[in-house]
Amino acid sequence: MSTVWGFTLTAVLPIIGVSCCALAADDRTESDRLQAFHEEVLPILQKNCLKCHSGEEPKGGLELTSRNAILTGGDSGPAVDADDPEASLLIEAINYESFEMPPTGKLPAESIAILTAWVKQGAPMPDGEIDVEVEHAGPPQVNEQTRNHWSFRALERPDVPTVSHAEWIANPIDAFVLSRLESAGLTPAPPADRRTLMRRVHYDLLGLPPTPEGVAAFAADDSPDAYEQLIERLLDSPHYGEHWARYWLDIVRYAESNSYERDNPKPFVWRYRDYVIDAFNNDKPYDRFIREQLAGDELPDATAETIIATGYYRLGLWDDEPVDAELAFYDGLDDIAATTAQAFLGLTMNCARCHDHKLDPISQHDYYSFISFFRNIRHYGVRADETVFAASVRDISTPEQRAAFEAERIAHEQRVAELRTELDAVENEIRPHLAGGEKDDFQDDAVRLRIIEKQIGRHITQDAFDEYARRRKEWTDLRNFPPQSAHQALCIKEHGAECPPTFLLARGSPKAKGEEVLPAFPVVLSPPEPHIAVPEDGESCGRRLALANWIADPANPLTARVMANRIWQWHFGRGIVRSPNNLGLQGDAPTHPQLLDWLASEFIARGWSIKEMHRLILTSNTYRMSSPGQSAGLEQDPQNDLFWRFDMRRLRAEEIRDSILAVNGSLNLDKMHGPSIYEVIPAEVLAGQSRPGHGWGESSPADRRRRSIYIHVKRSLAVPLLAAFDAADTDFTCPVRFATTQPTQALTLLNSEFVGSEARVFAEFVRENAGDERRDQVALLLGRVTQRPPNENEITRGVELMELLETDHGLSRADALRYYCVLALNLNEFVYLD
Repeated sequence: MSTVWGFTLTAVLPIIGVSCCALAADDRTESDRLQAFHEEVLPILQKNCLKCHSGEEPKGGLELTSRNAILTGGDSGPAVDADDPEASLLIEAINYESFEMPPTGKLPAESIAILTAWVKQGAPMPDGEIDVEVEHAGPPQVNEQTRNHWSFRALERPDVPTVSHAEWIANPIDAFVLSRLESAGLTPAPPADRRTLMRRVHYDLLGLPPTPEGVAAFAADDSPDAYEQLIERLLDSPHYGEHWARYWLDIVRYAESNSYERDNPKPFVWRYRDYVIDAFNNDKPYDRFIREQLAGDELPDATAETIIATGYYRLGLWDDEPVDAELAFYDGLDDIAATTAQAFLGLTMNCARCHDHKLDPISQHDYYSFISFFRNIRHYGVRADETVFAASVRDISTPEQRAAFEAERIAHEQRVAELRTELDAVENEIRPHLAGGEKDDFQDDAVRLRIIEKQIGRHITQDAFDEYARRRKEWTDLRNFPPQSAHQALCIKEHGAECPPTFLLARGSPKAKGEEVLPAFPVVLSPPEPHIAVPEDGESCGRRLALANWIADPANPLTARVMANRIWQWHFGRGIVRSPNNLGLQGDAPTHPQLLDWLASEFIARGWSIKEMHRLILTSNTYRMSSPGQSAGLEQDPQNDLFWRFDMRRLRAEEIRDSILAVNGSLNLDKMHGPSIYEVIPAEVLAGQSRPGHGWGESSPADRRRRSIYIHVKRSLAVPLLAAFDAADTDFTCPVRFATTQPTQALTLLNSEFVGSEARVFAEFVRENAGDERRDQVALLLGRVTQRPPNENEITRGVELMELLETDHGLSRADALRYYCVLALNLNEFVYLD
């Protein structure tokens, strides 16, 4: 591709219906020629050239906004030759004779003729520079147009629309949805039957299957508020928080290890997970939820709980031996800024780290002003794990707990000293009898046990040596494992009240510091100035609280919209905006913008209560629609953008595992919170680690049957079943999980050790509760898997299959039942939710 004068022109936009007759006439006055320039030439230049060749830094040094600039030219010389106009480079370029301009396609012949005639006449133009309005070339700018982007505008509650079929309206949500459907000539799907609705809302709120008895009771309950009572029972369940916390943990890239080669565990990180579970169970207002995570330590009423909440900052990756420590520090800040902006604001601010954002009106200055809110944070650690405790772990014990720990510590030190005295006494008796190299070696404490062992029968008895060995082991263990307070939390720490300066980094490099920037919010949002006050304890600079207060302010145009969209997404499988982490210019447009604004307004009006939003959404007829397709909807709206039906979905990875344990009767729901558990991982999977099995513990059988949210999340070692069914990538914020269909999923449910062992448990449960009669076994088994009574045909087919496995494949009666359990766990009706 050729260029003219070292620059590239923008794409051509043809000029239709312009005649070159006026320019070709030689007898026109100067006034006529200037008028022709404005009417014929300028539109061509404005639409095809001036985007790049005007302003402070025109491409190739060529400016086309004045005759003097055109005659002077750019890097390749004059654009118009005043002495020989027909030889001008501009004419050659537009005719593709030497250079090729525009590079994306030659101008229409009529436009070329107009420009050629103009150049031959000496390029007449008005004196001075012409005023032009051209589309900005480059990143979007902050202007009235970008400020008016739907998500950047101030939030206003829209009026609820009027619809023709008002009888379908259960609450305002339905009016917004039905209004769009009626405009498109579509009708909403019929309501789901009670069994389907019961299963749907049970998974929706708890992530667990209902019991067959619970489904039957709900189906038989004809009280007018039976459904509302069901919702309240589920919202009151402690297992609600266990399920809904997982959504938030995906967004904040929750993991319990640091990644990189060692991938060591993050101390006490599970407390943050438990904090999120409790926040959902207690219906913590979302604005408070924001403030506690971003600045829980800077709140006037800070508590152990709010300090635990700041563990949010410590969930990312950490390289414990970086090549460039300063760059690693800024990588950590970028991870925090990216997660914060996307999670709470739906903005991809991290795209402006090295240059102005290419798609949104967010400058590099905006980015580093945002970074400055976090600039005083201490890095997660320096190198060794001990540095992590210094920089990221804080004591959260009560005075009573601290006193108890201090007593434990003193007792530990006393016992270590007592043992050392006893060991010294034995060693002092042996030392005079040593000679030569042994005498020298004995100075090394690590080899004394081996040397003393050689003295058995001469200078020490076997019993005395055994006692010495026992006490040495106790002494070694106590020294290596001193008591640590269990009341500690992974959290944020800062360097103090004085914050170091933040500089704009050219190309994102810490080695290329530019101008200093101060804390500020993105300009395009027309924000206020940050109000920063240093906390009284002087342990931090107060910037994070200023940021948290702005994000949690009802006047912030993004915060409520982002979370309302997420709540909708977690109920319906997709958001009103399909790109929940990106509400910027290039994010997906909302399918129902007025509905989203109404939901966001309602969210604030209801005290930022997530449970109130559940009640609102779940009691709408939009939520209670059935999932089967209708010909008109499938033809006109195959993606269901208008919500004319409820979308079927596959269970999420954790739901599948938890459901398997639930239906076979082994799920441990009694124990909540606490340190994470370790699922059994096959040796072949562990062998993929650089140190096979390193960092993966062993839990008791009872603990291994706890819910999946309590499984240790190690970045370099995924639990196979969870990985196969698209568990979140914990390296980055995960707003939407994939729902892939791949061979490993079928292989996992058919052949994995986990499913095989759980099928065995299931078979034993069936025998204990249904006896040996096969028809009873099939009825119980299918009823638990599908949460409905199986029909006679299904029971008969199940019995026939087990008999076939015995007669034709030589399986025992017990193994035939176990294999049938495997089959049942592979049913679409078990894995999919209507």
